Formats: sequence, C-alpha cells, structure tokens
Amino acid sequence: MSFLELVALIVDDYDPAIEFFVGALGFTLVEDSLAHTNDGRAKRWVVVRPPGAQTAILLARADGPRQAAAVGDQFAGRVGLFLRVDDFDAAHARMVAAGVEFVSPPRSEPYGRVAVFRDIAGNRWDLLGPDLRR
Repeated sequence: MSFLELVALIVDDYDPAIEFFVGALGFTLVEDSLAHTNDGRAKRWVVVRPPGAQTAILLARADGPRQAAAVGDQFAGRVGLFLRVDDFDAAHARMVAAGVEFVSPPRSEPYGRVAVFRDIAGNRWDLLGPDLRR
C-alpha cells in the first residue's frame, strides 16, 4: 500500500498559519512539536489535516531568502491545492464568515462546484464540492 502522507506548504510563521487552517478552514491540528533543521537549528513540525482526510499538510516556516520568496507563490500563481468537501454551500459560507478571500464566485464544472480561494500566504486553492444539479 502507498499513499501521499504529507504535502509541505511554506508559510511565513507557524502560529498565524495554524490559526488560518484550523480556525478558518476547519482543519485539525495533528501535531505541533519541536524539531531541528539538518544543521541543528530549532524549528517546529506542524501538521494540519482536513477532517476525515488521510493526506495532511506540513506547515513549513520559510528558512532563508529563497524559501521566503516562495511564500504565497508555491504554484506560480495557479491553483495548486484542492479541498474537496461534502457540503459545498456550508463550507463556502463558513469560510466567507471566517474571512477567507475568495477570488472567484462559486460555479459549476463537470467535476463539481468550485470556487477559488487564497490561503494565508496567498496560494490559490479550489474549494470543490458535488454538483447538486446531477
């Protein structure tokens, strides 16, 4: 058996990122522990996961100018992450109420309902849900 366990997302700082993913998106904080970089500097190992999901996100604080430049642009301006939900309207309304920035209104596509939003760093995501017209 194989599966994708973690995807790293570079962020400016841990605590605001945790607040966004847990508070605004409703993810679960799976782990927040002290760790060390390869050269011995302190860092944190911070993992968040959507409820019921197997794959999680490692929130990695930018380390150095090259990584700092990638914050918010990990996918070169395109949608790079896709959050699938069972109840699109409820998730969308909750996220809007929490201040999540949507850059497109909800629309229907062959693969379901979709609306593009930005995470705390500025990366673009698709919020995806079933198309109830089918």
